[in-house]
Amino acid sequence: MKAAVLVDIGRIELRDVPCVDPGPGDVLVRVTAVGLCGTDFHIFAGHANYHCDERGRPIPLAREPQILGHEIAGVVEAVGVSVSHLRPGERVVVDQGRNCVSAARSPLCEYCASGDSHQCESYSEHGITGLPGGFAEYLTIPAVNAVRVESDRDPAVAALTEPLGCVVHSAHVLTGTPARYALRDGGGGGERARCVVICGAGPAGLLWVQYLRNILGFDGLLLVTEPSAGKRALAERFGAETLDPTATDPVEVVHERTQGRRAELLIEATGSGPAFAAIPRLVRKQATILLYGHGHTGVDLSVLSQLQFLEPTLLTPVGASGGFTDDGRPATYVRALDLIERGKVDVRSLITHRHPSLDSIARALSGEHGAPEYVKGVVVL
Repeated sequence: MKAAVLVDIGRIELRDVPCVDPGPGDVLVRVTAVGLCGTDFHIFAGHANYHCDERGRPIPLAREPQILGHEIAGVVEAVGVSVSHLRPGERVVVDQGRNCVSAARSPLCEYCASGDSHQCESYSEHGITGLPGGFAEYLTIPAVNAVRVESDRDPAVAALTEPLGCVVHSAHVLTGTPARYALRDGGGGGERARCVVICGAGPAGLLWVQYLRNILGFDGLLLVTEPSAGKRALAERFGAETLDPTATDPVEVVHERTQGRRAELLIEATGSGPAFAAIPRLVRKQATILLYGHGHTGVDLSVLSQLQFLEPTLLTPVGASGGFTDDGRPATYVRALDLIERGKVDVRSLITHRHPSLDSIARALSGEHGAPEYVKGVVVL
């Protein structure tokens, strides 16, 4: 089969690679759409490498090339002899994470047993930690990692189940963690939050705006900082107030709009070092801070000092972790796909670029995402 293989930093080659036959509990999926994630861009550019040896040392791409792509939708092409809940021809989205349930291990490790499968003792990920990802014609996965698509949604839309699943998981952590301020009455906090600030209106920030408004029912002041006019327009359409941090000081705006209280909850969705450094001046004492973005290069660790003095509740959820349904499927993906299929969260409006083939992936990762109008790209096969 054909696959777009990352053979070195910044270099992708279209290669013929083996197509793995499904084992008894596996399915072979024909890939139809793959979302482009910030993680893909980071790995491609050499800013990150999550494929590590048993000591945690990154394995160079030149020694072990990778097939990226982890936001995957497809069609079941073949099923293993033990698979009864899926049939060839059915449309699915893929949980790229391999865990105890994926491997049918018993007993479950402590993380899978507690519904934190993303931290599984033996966790690995298609398209991120060395396992082949979705930038290929086919992908073989455990059948329990495939969630059936019940609607006629566009495959490109279905592929965004994974990024929404990450928000679903993070929101579960947020609402389930006792803190001084809660998003709603009865939410575990002593007082209801009046102001939420989201740093960044990329795909993550835009999904957060919708999740806060449409799913969690937050009706207070929701401010989003974002330099892109197009992304600000989407955030406003989804129910946020916005500001351009290149034209206006967010600290001054937050101070004015909250009468000096500042934000009780801040979601950092940029991965920007300067944005992180500004957090202490944006939040109230003992606020909740959710670090969703990754990277934060360009600042000294001492920026944490001013944050520590405020005694915040600091949350760092990652991935689309969660428990499992009775039949072993990933509950977070089931929930995220249901929200998309019922129209509770609009992911279609985030898709600004459709890349038509495996050949187009190298160009997409090399710089097309830097276009002013770019929000989210999806490879459609």
